[in-house]
Order: sequence, then structure tokens, then C-alpha cells
Amino acid sequence: MSGRARLGAFAALLAVLVGAAFAVGRVVDLDAGEAAEPHGHGETAGDAHEDDTSHAADGGTSGHGEPASPALVAQDGLRLVVDRATAEAGVEEPFAFRIVDETGATVEDYDVVHEAEMHLIVARRDLSTYAHLHPTRADDGTWTVPLRLDEPGVYRVFADFTTNGERATLGADVSVAGSFTPTPLPPPAASATTGPYEVRVTTAPDGDGETTEFTVLRDGRQVSDLEPYLGAQGHLVALREGDLSFLHVHPVEGQPAPGTVSFAVEYPSAGRYRLFLQFKHQGSVQTVAVTRNVEP
Repeated sequence: MSGRARLGAFAALLAVLVGAAFAVGRVVDLDAGEAAEPHGHGETAGDAHEDDTSHAADGGTSGHGEPASPALVAQDGLRLVVDRATAEAGVEEPFAFRIVDETGATVEDYDVVHEAEMHLIVARRDLSTYAHLHPTRADDGTWTVPLRLDEPGVYRVFADFTTNGERATLGADVSVAGSFTPTPLPPPAASATTGPYEVRVTTAPDGDGETTEFTVLRDGRQVSDLEPYLGAQGHLVALREGDLSFLHVHPVEGQPAPGTVSFAVEYPSAGRYRLFLQFKHQGSVQTVAVTRNVEP
């Protein structure tokens, strides 16, 4: 083969390799998913930054020692399929989605965890809004919930569920068109308020994680009659600033005192997290949020 022919063959081979590498990169991006923000029926925080047993989604281990996994569009053969990736600001519309397996079949068999088969968490990517919703499932396995996203921006939806004893958290983005200025994350604080409630926060090291306690006061007096919400005295979701690494934490058994809810939290890495606590009192679910700075 002449020198010119060898050079031509090498160029052709290089073009094939570059094309293949680009195609693989596109597949990896799609599988990893990127994601999205809300207001819907259920327990919402609205602008939570003003006043709202862990399952980690970041590749470490959770507070209960469960394997943690990324909150991606696809995970362990399961995939989140949403009916739409855009929404109009301030307009309530049904938000529908399905969980499908590696064959593309819609998953229809779910375990009840904390009184629900599906927990849908929705937060704007700057963590200024938050909602914890419980969609209804149709006979064909499609989940639907009314959802209104009040402000422009990109929102992340997390489908948190268990099927065949295996827990998973899958995420996707929903974009709302319009002028959008991200809200800076509030600095860490020892308390947060919503309506007549003040929630005080204390933390203490505990093994590889920490114990986080929330004490609920109403009109300055400690609440002694918190009501069960989804089978527990409180629920905690932690989202890491930036990539929105997800932890869903449930209270430890044997709460320290009436009106105080304790959680064992194991953060997957250092960073700033927004902690969203939900509790129920006098028939109403309340949500407060605080920022937690986790050191290396």
C-alpha cells in the first residue's frame, strides 16, 4: 500500500473512532439524566426558604445502612418516564409519569412505605421551593398528580419508591419558561418558622453521621401533641446545593421528648444542604427548611 493510501486509511479509521466516541458520550449523558421545580396538591412549602431512617441518593450509604444510589433518570434497570418536561408558570396541570423496567414494561407492583406507594418530591434547583406529593396510580401503572409551578426556573422531580423490596429514587427536570434569577441559599440557622410555629435545630456527631433534632414550638410553647404523619412523627428530606443529591430520612425510634423529632443523618459528602422537615399538628401538615453546612 502506498504512503498516500495508508494515510487515507488511517484518516478513515480515526473518523470512525471519533464518531463512536461521540455516540457513547451521548448515551452516557442520556442514561445519567439531568433534571428540574413546584406547587401542587399535598404538602408544600411554597417559598420554603423564608420560613419548611435516611435514604441517600449519591453513591454512599444511607443513615440506615441501605445502599445509596444516584437520583438519575435511570437506575438499576428502572427508568423514570415523564409525560412532559416543560410547564407554564402558575398553571395547575396533571403531571403524569411512569416507572419502566429494562424491557420497557411499565412497573405496576409497588411496596407501601410510610403509608404510600409513591412519594414525589419537587424542588426548584435553587432550593427556594419544595413540595412532597403523593400521586395516584392508574390501572396501567401511570402515576398522576396535580402540579402547579408558580415561578419560572428549572425544577427537579424525585420519584421515591420501593418495588419488590428494592428502594429507588429516580429524578427528572421540568422547566418553566420566563425570566429567572436564582435565589441564594440562606445561611445556616438554628431555627426556622412557619406561621405560628418555630422549629429549633440541634446537631451532634454520631458515628459516621450525626443526630439532628428538631423541637417544635407554637406561640413560644413547646408542642407536646405532634400527630403521626405518614406513620411517623416527622419526615426529613435533605438536598445538596448544586447537584441536588437526595436523602429521605425517617425519625429514629424512641423520640427524646414530646414535640422533639430526632433523625440519624449520614451525609454522602461535604457541602451545603437544605433540610426540609415536615410534621403534623392539629390536623395540618407544616413544612420548614433550614440550611446545614456539612464539613469534610
